Amino acid sequence: MDTERSRLKWLCRRGMRELDIVTSGYLENRYETADDAEKAAFRRLLELPDPDLFGYLTGREAPPDEGLAGIVDVIRSLRNAGS
Repeated sequence: MDTERSRLKWLCRRGMRELDIVTSGYLENRYETADDAEKAAFRRLLELPDPDLFGYLTGREAPPDEGLAGIVDVIRSLRNAGS
């Protein structure tokens, strides 16, 4: 599990600082308690290019499927709760 967490932490390091903060925040505050489907969706999300990820997380674009839309909603709600 440590290996997976380290890999995810590395994948949270994005080309945009804003994305680093949001993805790392989810990893630190929610990932461990998420169900398997949510964890899988988060891993898929981290494989996306930064422009797509930024578009989804800012609401400028809609994710292409339900799984990604769900994790985007969770991350956006966590971000909004923290502000």
